Amino acid sequence: MSPPATLPRPTYARPRSAIESATQALLRDFRRQRPLRGGSLIVTIFGDAIAPRGGVIRLGSLIRLTQPFGLTERLVRTSVARLAQDGWLIARRDGRRSEYALSVQGQERFAEATQRIYGRLAAQWDGHWSLLVLPRLTGKDRKRIPAELKWLGFGEIAPRVFAHPDSGLARSTEWLRHLQIGEAALVLTSTSGEPLTAQRLVQSGWDLDELTTRYARFLQSFAPVDQALEAAAVPDEQTAFVIRTLLIHEYRKIHLQDPLLPPALLPADWVGARAYELCATAYAAVFSAAEAFLSTTASTLDDTLPPAQRSAYARFGGIAVASPSPTGGRPAGGSLQPPARRPATRRLQRS
Repeated sequence: MSPPATLPRPTYARPRSAIESATQALLRDFRRQRPLRGGSLIVTIFGDAIAPRGGVIRLGSLIRLTQPFGLTERLVRTSVARLAQDGWLIARRDGRRSEYALSVQGQERFAEATQRIYGRLAAQWDGHWSLLVLPRLTGKDRKRIPAELKWLGFGEIAPRVFAHPDSGLARSTEWLRHLQIGEAALVLTSTSGEPLTAQRLVQSGWDLDELTTRYARFLQSFAPVDQALEAAAVPDEQTAFVIRTLLIHEYRKIHLQDPLLPPALLPADWVGARAYELCATAYAAVFSAAEAFLSTTASTLDDTLPPAQRSAYARFGGIAVASPSPTGGRPAGGSLQPPARRPATRRLQRS
């Protein structure tokens, strides 16, 4: 009688950690987007990760960085070519290899967006409004100039009349000069007097309901990642880069549409302040590991990427320059400390 056959020992996949499961959920949501906008994600990667490290990256490196998000090599090549055609990037080739750098226009636009995305939220307001009265616009300016003003935080309170609660005459005049409107536009200052009048101006000039819905959706999507990081989860370097990229990618799409009104003009417990807080704390937790992933994965045609500029470590009020603590979770110590976790109802400030 022959001995019984030995059955192979079953193998089991390693159970995913909370941070891995939360990250995979974010990736599934991103990949389900139709159409999958490769150019938009590449803009996020350039602005958040590449611009502070010289603003130049080899195409092969960019393809590797975008692979976890489901972008194909063909989509990446098509997207960067379109960004170059639109004036955001400049290509340089060496035989069959190529790299892309931010153009002067791209650097200026990224600098403006960086200040809005990573700066502190508004603090106080002196009750003054800046008012712009535009001339009759023609051609492409009919859409371009109102869109630019709204991006700067202005609200259209009447046809061709735009208001901003925090710009001042000098800054409003400078913005008009950059928009090339000319001297036909009027720049005025005013006060709204009664609080009810200010609230009516906000209701007529800005759609806070839509922003509230989008910020709430952002908080719901990233709460599992934030909770895992708060519970001392330690993501690997690639996971940290994915979290950091998706965090800024989704946040910037909302935040750059936010007029960043001062607290006096916002609802109590403004959801945008809670979204900022989550973004700031999660970003600080994964920043160093994501930087390490960039250092080992990305390069230019000639060399590795230079270290990140010091300004990158000042984002969201300061990011710890240190390794994670022995128990994991938020970075422990460093020359710049990450934002402390605050009560969710507290409004944060913007410099």
